[in-house]
Amino acid sequence: MPDVASWLFPWLTITLVLSVGIFVQAAAGFAAGMLIVPTLLWLGYLIPEAGIALLVATIPQNIAGVYALRDSIRAKSILWPGIGRVAFFPLGILALIAIEETFPLVRIRQFVGGVVLAATLATIIYHPVPKAKLSPIWAWIAFPVSGFLQGLVGMGGPAMVFWVSAHDWNTRQIRGFLFAMYLVSLAPAIAMLFAFFGDRLVVPALNAGASIPVLLLATSLGLKFGNWLGRNRLRGVTLGLLFLMGVLGLAAPWIRPG
Repeated sequence: MPDVASWLFPWLTITLVLSVGIFVQAAAGFAAGMLIVPTLLWLGYLIPEAGIALLVATIPQNIAGVYALRDSIRAKSILWPGIGRVAFFPLGILALIAIEETFPLVRIRQFVGGVVLAATLATIIYHPVPKAKLSPIWAWIAFPVSGFLQGLVGMGGPAMVFWVSAHDWNTRQIRGFLFAMYLVSLAPAIAMLFAFFGDRLVVPALNAGASIPVLLLATSLGLKFGNWLGRNRLRGVTLGLLFLMGVLGLAAPWIRPG
């Protein structure tokens, strides 16, 4: 019985956290990583474990998204952004290794909280005028930054979202591009994480994989809830929650249990 409990509790914990993040992602269209990674840090996980759980959990959602929106995706448009994102992922991992060797978990929580807060405030403040075409320099910035942050804190989505929101694309084109970008970088990201961190990622990856049936249900419920509540109102609630998560992360050294 103790052996069953020792396996069941971590699985239930990861499943619950992933379900909430995937539910919000499906309903609001963003924020899975910015909710899941800091929450798992508060539960005692480190960034690599949280990152691998997030990547494994999003595999079905990204495959389904690319398939559903395949008519809106141009392979040429994701080639160089995908290369730029993947190329900078190992640099983020190397920076993460240095942080893990230097700082205790509470300081890492504080750092991740700062990243979440900065991304949330940027999302609230940044409202670009959509254009048909951007200068290539913005892609040269956005996708390497996305890959670096994915390796560093497990959250590379905001930089890509800012880039696509500056285009005059329709909703299908935006969502199709993002799903495709996530999908093409999933296998390299998972492989690199295992190459750098090895066996310590096996259990969280397996637990995340075992949670996929529940996550599919969370995705379906999230889509229905988003349609019922309305994307704009849900966006406001989600940004408020992310703002709170960021503030709590920054305050981590002063609110530790006990």
